[in-house]
Formats: sequence, structure tokens, C-alpha cells
Amino acid sequence: VPQGPSMDASKKVDLKIIIIGALGVGKTSLLHQYVHKTFYEDYRTTLGASILTKVLAVDSTPLKLQIWDTGGQERFRSMVSTFYKGSDGCMLAFDVTDRESFEALDNWRDDFLEKVIPREQDFPMVVLGNKIDLSDRQVPKETASAWCKEKDIPYFEVSAKNNINVAEAFETLAKQALSTYKGIFESYLTDSIKLTPNDKPKQSCC
Repeated sequence: VPQGPSMDASKKVDLKIIIIGALGVGKTSLLHQYVHKTFYEDYRTTLGASILTKVLAVDSTPLKLQIWDTGGQERFRSMVSTFYKGSDGCMLAFDVTDRESFEALDNWRDDFLEKVIPREQDFPMVVLGNKIDLSDRQVPKETASAWCKEKDIPYFEVSAKNNINVAEAFETLAKQALSTYKGIFESYLTDSIKLTPNDKPKQSCC
């Protein structure tokens, strides 16, 4: 029996996705729109984290996304960063009508990468500029796109309210996370093959 994760297509791959960003950018609404197809207009702050699950197929691989919704309040920051561990993908969200939430992206991203100790620099990540349905925009699309381009992160302009680009953003992240997962899995396999000769007992018995 081969040890380690199995990439058998009949088995679901479980991926942990975490959504982070400043308070009030609509993280919970984005998740509810994606998972439940409803606009969730409840303004209670997420305390700590809550988890929603979504099953989908990417390139004929069945995936189970465990999506962690996190509180954006500063006083939860250290608690939230304990949830980063084991993430396969990260969603950075800001509100296009709130300049500060965009300016905070650098901090959120740095904090995340520092805690996750990425296996490689290109950790699966997407940026969501939410609330494009509102007219009082403060962050031009070009500004956000340029920030993302510089860091090589896909950028999506989304509206949780009008369900614009939400599924596309999640699916793009799921695809990235899956290919990273497969890459790690494959390097795991080649490593274990390399190790085999040394694992044999030195003397053969009888």
C-alpha cells in the first residue's frame, strides 16, 4: 500500500481556503454568495472564524473546499493568524469603496506569508475587490490591478450583492490550490521513491 496522500480521482481532495482582510469588506457575504447563492446582509462581525464547506470539481478532480471566514477586527488579528496553518489557498479581500481596506492588503498578505512559511513563494492567492455595485468607489481598478500584477496575484472585481465574479474568483483559487497540492504530492512521491533503497534492511534474513 503506498503511504501518503492518494491522488485517486474517486477520492475527494480536501483543501483549506482562508479569506482574510480588513473589517467590513464583505468576507462573510462573499462566502455566503459562493456557498449558498444568497446575499447575506447581516452586519454582525465575525468573531474569530467560521467555516463553510463547498464541494466542486476542478479538472474532473472532486474537491471539498473548507473555507475559513475570519474576523477582520484588529483585536482578532493574532487569533486569526492561528487559523492560517495548513491553508492551501488564501483569498485577500478589500472593499473598493474603502481606501484603507486596500492599503491594509500588504499587511494582511505579509502576516499570512510569514505565518504559513510557504513551501514556495507562489502560494495560491487571489485578491477580491468587493462592492463594485456601489457608486462611491475610492480604489480605481487600475490601482488594484497594478498592486496584484506586481505580486503576480490574480485580481477579481466582485460584488457579493449582485453575485459578480464571485464563483470565478473561488474557482480560480481552487484551481491554483489544487495544482500546488498535486505538485507537492508528486514531489512527495518522487522523494519516497528515492528513499526506498535506503529503507531496505541491511542484511537479508533467512
